[in-house]
Order: sequence, then C-alpha cells, then structure tokens
Amino acid sequence: MSVLKASHTAWLIIFLAAVFGTAPAVAVGITRPDSIPGVRKVKDLVIYEDAAFHSAFPSVVKRKNGELLLAFRRAPERKSFGEKKTSHVDPNSYLVAVRSRDGEKWTKEPDLIYAHPFGGSQDPCMLQLRDGTILCTSYGWAFLRPDGLTNLKKPAFQNAEGSVFLGGYLVRSTDGGKSWQGPVYPPHIQPEINFDPFGQPIRAYNRGALYEGKDGRIFWVVAASDLKNSRKTSTHLLVSQDKGMTWQYSSPVAVDDKVAFNETSVYETPKGDVVAFLRSAYLDDQACIARSTDGGKTFQAWQKMGFQGHPLHALRLPDKRVLLTYGYRHTPLGIRARILNPECTDYATAPEIILRTDGGTTDLGYPWAVQLDKNRVLVTYYYNLPNGPQHIAGTILEIK
Repeated sequence: MSVLKASHTAWLIIFLAAVFGTAPAVAVGITRPDSIPGVRKVKDLVIYEDAAFHSAFPSVVKRKNGELLLAFRRAPERKSFGEKKTSHVDPNSYLVAVRSRDGEKWTKEPDLIYAHPFGGSQDPCMLQLRDGTILCTSYGWAFLRPDGLTNLKKPAFQNAEGSVFLGGYLVRSTDGGKSWQGPVYPPHIQPEINFDPFGQPIRAYNRGALYEGKDGRIFWVVAASDLKNSRKTSTHLLVSQDKGMTWQYSSPVAVDDKVAFNETSVYETPKGDVVAFLRSAYLDDQACIARSTDGGKTFQAWQKMGFQGHPLHALRLPDKRVLLTYGYRHTPLGIRARILNPECTDYATAPEIILRTDGGTTDLGYPWAVQLDKNRVLVTYYYNLPNGPQHIAGTILEIK
C-alpha cells in the first residue's frame, strides 16, 4: 500500500512504500462534526460485510435516476483457510458492486463488475460522466509459478507472494453498471521503467478519483516508478477527450528526488484550476497538493497540506465548497474530513472534522463521498472494528 505498518497492500509495500506512523497527530482545530457550524453527523452504517471476504477500497456514484452504485474490491479472507494473514494481493480479487436507493439499505449480494483473466484486481475507481457513462479504473496482479518468476523481464514489480504487477486498465458501462465493456488499456508513460509479466512496459495505473472537466476532458493522475527503485513513484496527468477510450500524456504532477507520490484524486475548481490531492511516502504521511492554473499543461511545485491522512477524495458540495475526506491511520484510527473553499486554497486552516475514531487496525480508510440530497452526504470507506472483519462502511453527514 516492514516500513508500511498494516499497509494498503503488499503492492504498496513494494510499489508505493507509503510510510504509516503510529504516533497520534497533534493538530489545531480537530473537532467533531457537530461542533462545526452547519455540519452534523447523522449516523454510521455497514454497507457490505461478509466474514468470508476481505472487502475494501470503495468508490460510489449517484446515477441520474437517483440510484447509488458502489464498487469495491472483494477477495477471500485467507484466515478462513487457516492461513496466517490476508493480503491485499490475491488471485481471486474481483471488482464487484452493490446498489441503494437511499444510501442506507443496500443490496446484499454484490454483482460482478470485472474479473481479470490474468490475475487479481484492485481498487475500482468510478467516474460517472455527464452523459451517464460510468468509467471504472483498476489495476491487477498476476500470480506466477517459480519458473515464470525466474524468466521475468527485468525490472518488474514482484512481491513475496509470487505475484507480478500487471499495470492499469479500465472498464466502461453505458447502462448504469448493468454491463461493462472493456478492458481499455491506457498507454505506458515514459517515466515508468518496469515491465509486466508478458515482458511489455507497464500500462499507466493509479488509485484515485478521476474528474470530468468543464470542457469535457477527463483528468486522471497516474503513478510511475521514475527511478530504478520500486519504492519510489511520481505522479503524472493523463487526459482523455473521447470519454476514456484513449488517453494522452499531459504533464508531470509531482516529482521529487526523495519523496514518493502515488494514490491521487484530481479535481477542477470553478475557476478552472486542476488540483491534485496526493498521497505521499517518506514524508510522515503528509497529505500533499499540487495545482495547475493552465488546464493541466503544467503544475506548480507540490506542497504539504499541513496534516496527516491518505488517500484523499474531493466532493463538490451544492454551494461549490469541497468536502475533502481521508483515512487516518494514526491513534485514534478512523476517518476524517475538511470542508474547503471552492478554490481549495484554505486546506491548512480548514478545521479537521473527525467522523470516526473506533477503527480496530490500520487496515482501513480510502473514503469516497457522494451527495445524497441537497443537505446530506454519504462518505463511504472500508473499515474494521476490533476483532471484526474488513467491511464496507459509511457515514452520513448533514452539511448546510
């Protein structure tokens, strides 16, 4: 997702090496939702839970007919087989989805979005376009036998469980998620030095929210191993002008000799700035930001946002403010948020809102928010309570 204590995935151990601290953060303005004027926590809820599975990394969209579609990654809970632990890299890791009309009652059995023919898939990230088309990006791992591992074209991303990184892909739906077409494979980008199990340059990938700009362009911030060090990644902007069918490289987003950047959500402000909310590594879990004022052609130097947490998701509220949500893997474990001004310039001073503090282990977070109605927002994430299974959960907030 060792240095990575209870990390996102074995992929991140090798691939992103985000550093999770364990000491509590000391921050000014940390507060509960009901102490922020106009913000009230309504309830927490379980969206999907099955002790036989490790369920994680949700994304959610609201269809034009009001239905909510929530995608997540589901894989076997390996402890059920007598194994010591469940990894985030699994050959039976599939992309699935559940549905709801009100954000509280959800279908019990998930529908399959996609099962990769060559390995397990991760982190389905959905974007609903203005015409109703839904894009869902992901990436995969292939599990090779010892002789296959020996014959890999180097360099390649490999973890201790015999899996090799496949790179990114996306699937598309034009009927509200009832059926999915693809996969569509994005291009390899030049900074990426690694090869996939077939000996081909790895296709672009990343976990995080895409965004459809005012002019119809789709923005996607992807990651790349820009040095011969599998623990060092940078981020780069891809742009699609044909609803995600093809992608073109635009510009570097955040590149640093010492700091790694990876899981990133991108957002376009009312003024037209393209803002990237970055997860960092080797920076004490600092949330970071990079901004483009020329439509994504160039980005200004990345900056620390002044608080810990990852990854981040940005939701535009009806009044154009931005609800920024993120997981918090420090004591107390849970989910946090901030409400930023429309141009996302007050991130360092916006009060930090605590949604939950009852997490059982650091294997939690990855929030993704959606507007339920004019005043209510559902923040989804994956979660666990002490001694409980990993599950998909949510918190409903009232924001006026």
